[in-house]
Amino acid sequence: MAVSSNTEDRGQFGSSLGFIMAAAGSAVGLGNIWRFPYLTGENGGGAFVFVYILCVVLIGLPLLFNEIALGRKSGKNPIGAIRETGGNKFWQLAGVLCVLVCFFVFSYYSVIAGWTVGYIVTEIINIPVDFEEFVQTPLYVIPLTFFFILLTILIVLGGVSGGIEKASKFLMPILFIIILFIAGRSVTLEGAEAGIQYYLNPDFSKINSTVILQALGQAFFSMSVGWGLMITFGSYLGKDSNIINASGWIAGMDTAVALLGGLMVFPALFALLPGKDPASGPALVFDVLPKVFDAMPGGNIIGGLFFILLMVAALTSTISMLEVPVAYLIDDRKWNRKKATWVVGIGAMILSVPSALSSIEGNMFAEIRFTFLSNELVGFFGAMDFIFGTFAVILICLMLALYTGWAQKISDYADELALGAPGFTGAFRTGWMFFIKWVCPIVIILLILNMMGLFGAPQAA
Repeated sequence: MAVSSNTEDRGQFGSSLGFIMAAAGSAVGLGNIWRFPYLTGENGGGAFVFVYILCVVLIGLPLLFNEIALGRKSGKNPIGAIRETGGNKFWQLAGVLCVLVCFFVFSYYSVIAGWTVGYIVTEIINIPVDFEEFVQTPLYVIPLTFFFILLTILIVLGGVSGGIEKASKFLMPILFIIILFIAGRSVTLEGAEAGIQYYLNPDFSKINSTVILQALGQAFFSMSVGWGLMITFGSYLGKDSNIINASGWIAGMDTAVALLGGLMVFPALFALLPGKDPASGPALVFDVLPKVFDAMPGGNIIGGLFFILLMVAALTSTISMLEVPVAYLIDDRKWNRKKATWVVGIGAMILSVPSALSSIEGNMFAEIRFTFLSNELVGFFGAMDFIFGTFAVILICLMLALYTGWAQKISDYADELALGAPGFTGAFRTGWMFFIKWVCPIVIILLILNMMGLFGAPQAA
């Protein structure tokens, strides 16, 4: 009886659309709307966008196929998936890292998501906010972070089809409607042409190793490969589902939101704040954009909508981040969904506090400083983001490509992809196997060596 109840707790997607919306939701997040525009601004505009699209198609998509195939073939969470397919303890480390990455990133990602909740209120009631002052006020930031984590917990408690699938089918269309509205408003502003030109007209002379590295890192971050999210969601798929078609939709929706994110930001920035440097870093969205909205007619409503959009994007990602450790506890520890969700969620709340406090100058969590792989890390938040949100994700992608490409028979995974996808034959099939065995591992190894400073100064992705 216990096994049967555990199977019910595990759940399955009710439809391919539900899977696509949930998986695209996990990929579409703050990475697209908060991180992508500021990285574009820091790395030469259109040149970065061009390289990013290449990275998504040539590296992100093959890895996405790989993870979903591993998940569906095994029907398990990331650790169970490798164990079930015959992987030893070494390869299972990739699954352990997936569970840890999702838990740790969920804790600090929710801090940024909490900022978006605060900004929804301040924009709608039209209260000017100083970003630096706001993030250094724990009485605001910590309760907002807890509120956001609680929202995520309540959705995941509903299960796969009852919570995650339903929420994703509702939230993703809302996200697209808001983003299209704001992007449409932004590109029609007087003087927007300069921003559109900067954003979409690549200056190929600006492409260098740093731009390629940042674009590749962003493709990993944005596509949700290397997190175990896609393995977990793949494990909830029926054998008749078309993974190739679904992955194409996921990558397409993810890239579309990132590109639209830039169209919201740069035309408005150039039109309303001429002379403002687009390379304003992580504060671009929270510091610069509210000023842009203030300069628009009805700007507080548009500003409120924008931060609702950011919150929705964050929520569609944190739902899946929470689901990965929850799925592990349900599968391997035989916990019920309620216990697993609350324990992981409350743990993330506790761990979010040091990340929230690390924005405060002089705080002990802001003063943490150490060197990891030749990179100097400053602050608890920055250290967590580099170790778990960047390095561990890239390492997992490498281990999973080596596992299916070399430790296992890659043709077995190609067969898994062909189930429900009759078009996955010939050169397409051979090309995918070649990319997983050779291209992806070589590119990722070069990326890791570059992060460690072997090709000059250390460069975080």
